[in-house]
Amino acid sequence: MPDKENIKTKKKTSAKNSFAMILNGEFLTKDFVLNNLPFIFFVILLMLLSVGKGYYSKNLIDEKEDSQKKLQQLKADYVETNARFEEESLRYKLVNKVDSGLVETLNATKEIRVKK
Repeated sequence: MPDKENIKTKKKTSAKNSFAMILNGEFLTKDFVLNNLPFIFFVILLMLLSVGKGYYSKNLIDEKEDSQKKLQQLKADYVETNARFEEESLRYKLVNKVDSGLVETLNATKEIRVKK
């Protein structure tokens, strides 16, 4: 029975020691970490690139949504302006606006062709 208690206490103390090593930074001086340092830096670089790509894609999506909203607003303005132009350029309104003694012809216009 005392062997089981010793094993449990050793596990607890080793867990405490490993936690203390992480907090102290002693685990960074181990041979395993020092030998794999380039790979660790590479993994950190990949994680940073992944985070950066996420922010970049979110920015692109926001810009796309803003552009679509602006496009819809411009389309609505175009339709409104075109309708106003059509209404203002009706023939009877143009005649009333000019009203400088011009008279609208009642006869159809004729085309004159000259042979050269």
